[in-house]
Amino acid sequence: MFKAPANEDHAAGPQEDCGSSSRRSWGLLVTAGVGGTLLALYAVVIPFVTPALRKVCLPFVPATSSQIQNVLKMLENRSGLLVDIGSGDGRIVIAAAKKGFKAVGYELNPWLVWYSRYRAWRDGVHQNTKFYISDLWKVSFSCYTNVVVFGVPQMMPQLEKKLEEELEYSARIIACRFPFPSWIPDHTAGEGIDTVWAYDLKHYKGCETESLEITPETES
Repeated sequence: MFKAPANEDHAAGPQEDCGSSSRRSWGLLVTAGVGGTLLALYAVVIPFVTPALRKVCLPFVPATSSQIQNVLKMLENRSGLLVDIGSGDGRIVIAAAKKGFKAVGYELNPWLVWYSRYRAWRDGVHQNTKFYISDLWKVSFSCYTNVVVFGVPQMMPQLEKKLEEELEYSARIIACRFPFPSWIPDHTAGEGIDTVWAYDLKHYKGCETESLEITPETES
């Protein structure tokens, strides 16, 4: 008469094991899901905040709308190819393209380059823009007449020398956030972090040319 309860106890054992196994499976699935999400976020976010240039620590900081407008102001009545050195998410290049420039961005961070290309396509200016994954110190900027730079103080002296050696007489360089150490700006716009400085290279190329002029020798 007491065998039936014994059978119930025997039947309850496998059910409990099945429930425990199911809970463990769900736990593993939740853990894997959370881990995968965190890994995906790490892969997406980290490239946006890691240094974009190798020689100096230059994290990605998006240009403000005021900075963009100040840069465009410095480009008024200008023509020719434009390059943005350390182009980030491409907003300067895209804004210049909307004003009719053929614009190029160089950026070491591949995620930002891919995102820039997407934004250019989305805004309908992809035919006038190009974005390259490249280290600025390995690129020649000799073909550009308009150069935009978002730099930090540590890089500016060396970049100043590089641009003076490579750019043509008619080039204009626009520095954002930090000015060049030796050059005197021809134009400025904005205040605080939104300040931009424009340098016309003809003044420095002109000085160099004058210093190389040979004075005629006089007969003794």
